[in-house]
Amino acid sequence: MGLFSSPAKVYKPAADVDLGPGSDEFYISPNVKAPRVAGLLVKIFVWILEMPIVGQMVLYILKKDNLINKLVSDADIPEPPLFTATHSWEDIPEQNVMLTKPDLSAAERVQEAVGCLPARLEATLAADAPSSGLKRWTIRDFYDAYSSGETTPVQVATRFLAAVKESSGPGLNMAFFISCDPEDVMRQAGESTLRYQRGAPLSALDGVLVAVKDEIDCAPYPTTGGTRWLGAARRCEADAACVAQLRACGAVLAGKANMHELGAGTSGINPHHGSTRNPYNATKIAGGSSSGSAAVVCAGLCPVALGVDGGGSVRMPASLCGVVGFKPTAGRLSSAGVLPLNWTVGMPGILAGTVEDALIAYSAIVDQSQPSYLRPELNLPQLKSSLSINNIKLAKYEKWFNDSAEDIRSCCDKALKTLQAHYGWQTVDVTIPEIEEMRLAHYVTIGSECTASLAKYLDKLKRSEIGWDARVALSVYGSFSSRAYLNSQRLRNRQMYFHKEIFKTADVIVSPMTGVTAYTLQDDAFDTGELDYINGAALVRYSIAGNFLGLPAITVKVGYDKGGLPIGLQFIGRPWSEATLLHIAFAMQEACAKGYKKPAVFYDLLKKE
Repeated sequence: MGLFSSPAKVYKPAADVDLGPGSDEFYISPNVKAPRVAGLLVKIFVWILEMPIVGQMVLYILKKDNLINKLVSDADIPEPPLFTATHSWEDIPEQNVMLTKPDLSAAERVQEAVGCLPARLEATLAADAPSSGLKRWTIRDFYDAYSSGETTPVQVATRFLAAVKESSGPGLNMAFFISCDPEDVMRQAGESTLRYQRGAPLSALDGVLVAVKDEIDCAPYPTTGGTRWLGAARRCEADAACVAQLRACGAVLAGKANMHELGAGTSGINPHHGSTRNPYNATKIAGGSSSGSAAVVCAGLCPVALGVDGGGSVRMPASLCGVVGFKPTAGRLSSAGVLPLNWTVGMPGILAGTVEDALIAYSAIVDQSQPSYLRPELNLPQLKSSLSINNIKLAKYEKWFNDSAEDIRSCCDKALKTLQAHYGWQTVDVTIPEIEEMRLAHYVTIGSECTASLAKYLDKLKRSEIGWDARVALSVYGSFSSRAYLNSQRLRNRQMYFHKEIFKTADVIVSPMTGVTAYTLQDDAFDTGELDYINGAALVRYSIAGNFLGLPAITVKVGYDKGGLPIGLQFIGRPWSEATLLHIAFAMQEACAKGYKKPAVFYDLLKKE
């Protein structure tokens, strides 16, 4: 098909690229050439893609029109490939942190994390936002209520199950969970209640409800990956490492949260298990692919949930649902027991109602299984005061930062100015080159790895068992050549160099979390899913470095658009700088919390008056 190809991009050496604010590097805003299709049109498109020869021609045209061939597959790139975004340990100086001992248990680390929190007994959001009626109870609020006898894990679990039943009913149809076993939830809650009655809870997480994305093994549930078939094809033999650590802390595993099928989309629309709805507005998407995990936290059903972040799949739905989304450095959390859909870009992540709860969950599930001389040190941030760190430098790439909807751009810019005014932190103007090239290279990488991972199942599977939109994704994923994959890893090498250079002059990179807020669910998508690559590209615009380069990143809510939908601001950090990110996110939360509003669908499981 060379007759139809356009000239490929020739890249100059990464070391010759100007990263300063006056750089002449050209910023490419995604110009996605693919209309939204759903319903019958999706089916027709699938039939065309799966036709011999014709399908290959259509895929070639799609990749050409969307610049994959020009910027990635056929490009001339001087750097060698970098296949995994792993980072050697560096002793980065971080302010006001506590270095944990190397051999603590998960419960002991949770205790250390609780000691890093402010002295207030009730949730920051409940205390600071009484006018909104929002009572977003934290892990410590549940622990205090259980310890005092004000309520019990059994009582809270009973309210939780009633809320799940109500939210799943025809009146709301929120589709938060793929599976939730009431008997198992009550069994765990009963055991926790007995521990509190004996005065021997395992940790501050004892009796606290935690949802688990259905991409992570959690007994006794199958792990479906949002499909109808994968749970039977791949048996769940035991808890994933992160789930086992939460269980050792006494957490009540609340069930398997809904997700976009195979993680192959950004909307959370799932034709098999229902489409997760946004608690702020049930006519809007929750985002994906960790849609259920974000929505259950937003709706107050769980203070914490686990997700998996392969392309912003934790942070993006967290932003759309107005909660905290936290993806640590690649290698900081174990991926054992997580579906290997994308080996080099995906990893578990945390969704939480508050930064404080994100810290507690992080302390519980951090991977300390390697010998102490091989693993990086674990610093926990002392969050007793948002004024506890200073001289923070925030790198901002103006063209990229502003490539978002007007409401998002103005809200995030205001939040950034608030940080500067309150804490005296500085903004450093930089250029981050080849943003769109990185997005496309990540897409080739995650797609290629997903196809390779699922090959042993897909070869034996009837196509009719796969959702229509997922079939389109798999067709595209399977069309990437070895050259496209290798060139993507060359671009990964370049981006690693660029980001390391930027981190020599700044502590974090700041950006909006998404380019648009949650958009409307349309009826024609419920049975087939939808192809909306324009909104999809806007949703993942700021996510990619965290996954492709294995960098830690966190998003926190900073306001709302004109329709009352949440807006998130993202901070991307140096490798292993999770404590600094949590400090900064906590400061941002403190500055914005008084403006937080209650979601339209919300449950108060502590029922405090």
